[in-house]
Amino acid sequence: MRYFFHIGYSGTHYKGWQRHPYGVGVQQVIEECLKKILKQPVAIVGCGRTDAGVHASQFFFHLDVAQPWEFDMLFRLNKVLPPDIAVFDIMPVEGLPHARFDASKRSYDYFIHTYKDPFLHDVSALYLVRNLNLDAMQAAAALLPLYTDYRNLCLTPAEHDSTICHVTEARWLMDQQGDRLRFQISANRFLSRMIRIIVGQLLQVGTGALSLPEFESYLALEKAPKHLSPAYPQGLYLSKVSYPFLDLAPRPAFSSATAAVWQTI
Repeated sequence: MRYFFHIGYSGTHYKGWQRHPYGVGVQQVIEECLKKILKQPVAIVGCGRTDAGVHASQFFFHLDVAQPWEFDMLFRLNKVLPPDIAVFDIMPVEGLPHARFDASKRSYDYFIHTYKDPFLHDVSALYLVRNLNLDAMQAAAALLPLYTDYRNLCLTPAEHDSTICHVTEARWLMDQQGDRLRFQISANRFLSRMIRIIVGQLLQVGTGALSLPEFESYLALEKAPKHLSPAYPQGLYLSKVSYPFLDLAPRPAFSSATAAVWQTI
């Protein structure tokens, strides 16, 4: 039978979700803990991939077992997992729904602070920039749902069968002091480094290094950026994953990065 696991993790000390030959991934840690509990090798399938240093306040993976366990797996697994990985729910599912391919919507948050703060270092991206044109950044973000081919805002477009993504929401928020920013974006799928590249381009719009028409020309495939500079990984969170058969609210704020009163720009 198949189980869906609802989890969250801080990605600071990991090479991303997936197993990695040059470091430890979240997937590897969970599989090794499950192996200890179930006394046999296991393979889990995640709802997507995350880069090194990227966090997930909501993430799902599925696991197939021959027989259901007769103990409190939630308790046991959380006891053996490190503090930066948490399991929120474990749910048996009918049939064989796929954690990755059956996800219908994914939402991400990207957090920025514009002043040096040692307590935000690992959970938000520091950009020491002043006088950002927030209206231009919001206008640029509003263009994203109007286009579907994101090959120009992807690090390795040739590695994807398709570069079509249906973005349904993209907007900027800021805190009451105006020195912390939060970018939110939702789509059916994302490409490699796509969100971090978008944030990097939007920051260039905010500083005036990139005009709004030029940014739109990338979306319209009229021209490609000369340089793709992804934003720092630690500001990015996978914050919600939805399925046709499962739509759970994320747990409360997973880190101090979200601990602010956010308002629309």
